[in-house]
Amino acid sequence: MVSLSLVAIDMTILATAVPSVVKDLGGFEQFPWLFSIYVLATAVTTPLYAKVADRLGRKPVMIAGIVAFLVGSLLCGLAWSLTALIVFRAVQGIGAGAIQPMAMTIVSDIYTLEERAVATSYVASVWATAAIVGPTLGGVFADYLDWRLIFLINLPIGAVALWLLRHFREDRRPAATTAIDWSGAGLLTVGGIALLLGLLEGGHAWAWASWPSYLIFAVGIVALVAFGFVERRAVDPVLPPWVLGHRVLAPANAASLIVGVVMLGLTTYVPLYAQSVLGHSAVVAGFALAGMSIGWPIAAATAGRIYLSKGFRVAVALGALLVIIGGLVLVTVGESSSFWHLAIPCFVLGLGFGWSVNPGVVAAGSAVDWEVRGVATGSNMFARSVGSALGVALFGAVANGLVRSEYAGGEVPPLESLPADVLAPALHVVFVVGLVVSLPLLVVAWRTPVRISR
Repeated sequence: MVSLSLVAIDMTILATAVPSVVKDLGGFEQFPWLFSIYVLATAVTTPLYAKVADRLGRKPVMIAGIVAFLVGSLLCGLAWSLTALIVFRAVQGIGAGAIQPMAMTIVSDIYTLEERAVATSYVASVWATAAIVGPTLGGVFADYLDWRLIFLINLPIGAVALWLLRHFREDRRPAATTAIDWSGAGLLTVGGIALLLGLLEGGHAWAWASWPSYLIFAVGIVALVAFGFVERRAVDPVLPPWVLGHRVLAPANAASLIVGVVMLGLTTYVPLYAQSVLGHSAVVAGFALAGMSIGWPIAAATAGRIYLSKGFRVAVALGALLVIIGGLVLVTVGESSSFWHLAIPCFVLGLGFGWSVNPGVVAAGSAVDWEVRGVATGSNMFARSVGSALGVALFGAVANGLVRSEYAGGEVPPLESLPADVLAPALHVVFVVGLVVSLPLLVVAWRTPVRISR
């Protein structure tokens, strides 16, 4: 839990300090890369760490991830320019790519299915705490102390995590002589970086219909196609093809992908609606979104009671229904709506996300043996990262496309500067698209097994 808190707090602590960082280091146009590069590095390294963990063990991979994260944090705290800070955020992301999947894999290793229902509630409490502590701590450091403490505070937390890991003993250790599929790993890394980078930066750093966009997607597609051919012949593939068709992993990963898409879109545009359309302050807008961050851990903490008594299918189905209900209420929000009209559906959506995803993570760890459990958990985390990148691209294209149509080819102001009568219809369509994207969760629930057997 201490290790996971590094990643959980880091997901939220920087957002409130961006103005102070930019004021000190300059480079306002570059600041979105502080988040994009971190997400990118985390996503592409997760499957690689997962595979190595199945070969060498969880503990060395977790230690390597924490050390990389701490090195990145120290360098971020010493950054002399925004470009340097972006590079060092990538180092942080490389470490984070190991910490989250290893934490969940270790939980699956050391607890039975029944015990995991309780253990995952503790894990969920880390994210719930981070959702509140992270932005507050970031604001305090930026306004009253020094924004560099946002990164340097990770050092004592990471030191405690490394000290606690001394007492962790793995019951089983795989054969360290098994070769790792480095060629497949390299192609997956290149393809993943190109594809995710194209999705994250398309429409921002470059236009969708431009040569940089065509080139980067072409590189990603070619690398991933080559990866598919290599994996078919690999003795021990880094991402085995059987993961895609596994009766438990396939629906679990699909749920993570869909939730990743919808969650990123709402995380981006709900605060914008609260501020620019409803006229609330940034703090109030943050509270509206906090309902989602609180709802998810509550669902994760209570999901065990459902899937242990009624089965995994029922838990995921309830989650899917809540996501759809929350989405339906969200699309009724208008320019005269109250704060609660926006905040309550966010809370319901958070509950739905938790019940849709967390049972799948537990099921994935229960449905496979130790030797492939890292890959199973890692593939689920990777699916959510890919979904987040798709969400950035999809909702960004919808919002920006609708706004451009209002300006008939003229210069378009930034979204946050648009008048409410232009922004509200565009964001309403974004919410509708989010609802439509969430509908396949019902199919995922139907495909989820009631009980787990290997």
